[in-house]
Amino acid sequence: MPTRDGDDSRNELSGSANEVIQAGRVSGGIHFHGTQRTDDGLPRQLPADVPGFVNRHGELEQLDLLLPDDGGGAMAPCVVVGTAGVGKTSLAVHWAHRMASRFPDGQLYVNLHGYDPGPLVTPDQALDRFLRALGVPGDQISADLESRAALYRSQLAGRRMLIVLDNAATVGQVRPLLPGSGDCLTLITSRSRLSGLVARDGARRVTLGVLPEEESVRLLRSLSDGHRGPDDGTDLDELARLCARLPLALRIAAERAISRPSVPLGDLIEELRDESALWDALTAGDDDDSDAVRSVFAWSYRALSKDASRLFRLLGLHPGRDFGSAAAAALADLPVSRVRRLLDDLVGAHLLEQHRPDRYEFHDLLRAYATDQARTEESADTVRAALERAVRWYAGCADQAVRVLAPAHRRPPIEASTPAFTTPEEAAQWYERERTNLVAATRAAEEANLHELAWLLPALLRGIYAGRNQFDDWFATSTIGLGTARASGDRHAEADMLESLGKAHTQSSRRAEGIRFQTAALDIRRELGDRAGELASTNAVGMAHLRGHELDRALIRFEQTHRLAVEVGDEYWIAVSSNNTANVYLGLERFEEAVVLLRDAKERYTRLGVPGGRGDALRGLSHAHRGLGRPESAHGYVEEALAIAHEHENRAWEAYWSLELGRVQVELGQPSEALISFQRAASLQRRLADRSREAEALDATGTAYLALDRADEAAGFHRMAANSFRELDDRRQLAIALDHLTTALDHTGDAEADECRREAAGLLADFTDPAAERIRTRLRRSG
Repeated sequence: MPTRDGDDSRNELSGSANEVIQAGRVSGGIHFHGTQRTDDGLPRQLPADVPGFVNRHGELEQLDLLLPDDGGGAMAPCVVVGTAGVGKTSLAVHWAHRMASRFPDGQLYVNLHGYDPGPLVTPDQALDRFLRALGVPGDQISADLESRAALYRSQLAGRRMLIVLDNAATVGQVRPLLPGSGDCLTLITSRSRLSGLVARDGARRVTLGVLPEEESVRLLRSLSDGHRGPDDGTDLDELARLCARLPLALRIAAERAISRPSVPLGDLIEELRDESALWDALTAGDDDDSDAVRSVFAWSYRALSKDASRLFRLLGLHPGRDFGSAAAAALADLPVSRVRRLLDDLVGAHLLEQHRPDRYEFHDLLRAYATDQARTEESADTVRAALERAVRWYAGCADQAVRVLAPAHRRPPIEASTPAFTTPEEAAQWYERERTNLVAATRAAEEANLHELAWLLPALLRGIYAGRNQFDDWFATSTIGLGTARASGDRHAEADMLESLGKAHTQSSRRAEGIRFQTAALDIRRELGDRAGELASTNAVGMAHLRGHELDRALIRFEQTHRLAVEVGDEYWIAVSSNNTANVYLGLERFEEAVVLLRDAKERYTRLGVPGGRGDALRGLSHAHRGLGRPESAHGYVEEALAIAHEHENRAWEAYWSLELGRVQVELGQPSEALISFQRAASLQRRLADRSREAEALDATGTAYLALDRADEAAGFHRMAANSFRELDDRRQLAIALDHLTTALDHTGDAEADECRREAAGLLADFTDPAAERIRTRLRRSG
């Protein structure tokens, strides 16, 4: 059941998924195609093509040779190498756009940020993004790198895709991202030669040098054409030389010249020559190319207005790699309208790139330069204040997003001025845009000793993480939050972070660890006399036990929650504990007792205005009446519950309650109608990335097929469910699926039934609930 605190894990939402199960009408029923998947769309992740791309004809021809003439055949990886600012990304992206049609299954792109001042993108993070883009639900993405890489290779098998790995630093950062076959082409850019990829993985190398003098001049002319009068060729030669013939520096210098059309190019060159001399005096001069680029940066930076230059250097402090105008405004403490004009100035000067509407990012060299200027020209207090404003802005937006996406989540109070989101779609889009920045902001708060924000941000985000199964981000931010809470001695915050980590472990099928963290949170809350927190933690421990079918232990915790709720007079928690205790009674087949508690919970939820709780109590009443042999009454309850789900357009409620509807329909002798309900439940659970609930729906589908005397199809669905439960290490549900499979195989005369029967009986040895004992007895008698 859903709760205002999100403490009941029965309705955890996830936004990532594609339906794996389709339904099509065949011979009197619904047939599920369990091995097919429909995609909402192919991944098309390439950044926008480079405007005004010129030259590099020889290198483009080398890349063309990577593709077989007939459009088929194996393709080796390719590494485009060259110094910083030489145009590796531009070349790779431009060529990728030219050849996109040769890769009908789409393109994957990631900037690995191997040379950024901040942390690079790890293979784990890149694989998580790629797998989600390929339609893999979050809870199917393993925590360990090797398993992720194997799943990624499996997803790419049989597809023809282009994979662009931009700005790689090391072979180790790249190798796990290589596909397992040659049907996909991997294009890598790096400042390193990545010799290990060439030697071991058969990669080809395209070396990108600085532009030849003639092409450098041609680029300068093409950029300034129509903006200035004709410039002297000798001056253009000199300007190209001062820019070390690097495309990044050439574009910035050209824009500087365009911005002063009436100033002779010779005068501008003298300014740049003076800047270069100053830079030479300040540096060791070991890297001529790098020095040339930085002198061009400084020349352009010093020409900015006071506000634009301040914004430029403060943006170097932004914790994430890209940002919108509102985040930039918070960082600079300026109105958004003013910041947008300044961002346009920086983009126009080629000191910043706008890669999507209202999304900006630095070239890694420019980010490093901006950060240097901030550290040099701003005081430590100013730097800290700017960073705090940015992180607080992200926390404020997260608070507003959680209000819409997870209104049941218990939010810590926060002081922030951020606009509210009007729809769940708007909030979800914001979160997806800012997801990596939220992790970076948490880490930046920790490094700056902004302890409150370093735990507050993950405490807010838990409401979103719990609904999307984004465990990498969840564990990363909550672990930081726990460390900072302990460092600052904030015991309330420490309990909050322990609770978050407990929920993350429980949802990621590490239930023992989940209980350990939740119990630690409970101990602190009892020590502090935090009765509300104690209620939440006690209930959370009970939910972890319930997920593991440890009914006696779950009952103890829910009864403790109920007593405490009565003591403090908390009507809401009385309803929660009554409902959860009733769920244990349903598992123990104490149906009459469950009905009493569920009616009480339903009435309280109705008075409190908690529709999700009321709906789940109705779902429980349906289950109880089904157990009492009253399927007609059960049907009325579950239909009322589903009406609530439809009214609130809540897919998680609909998914879980549709499963109950299907079971009622089977009891009513309506297996064809039940198939429709089970299909709806399975496809929604797939979207919600809840593999356990999806497997329950698949198993239930088998029972409906058996009722239709279609034992072969029933066995197929029970086998799929059993495979999922085996992977999830859910011994009780696996035993039930194997029991169902045994029944289906007995109908077909398959000898595999005996093996399934023995395994199911052995798995149920540790469970003492009535259903387990009844199934175990039947299996032994039929063996």
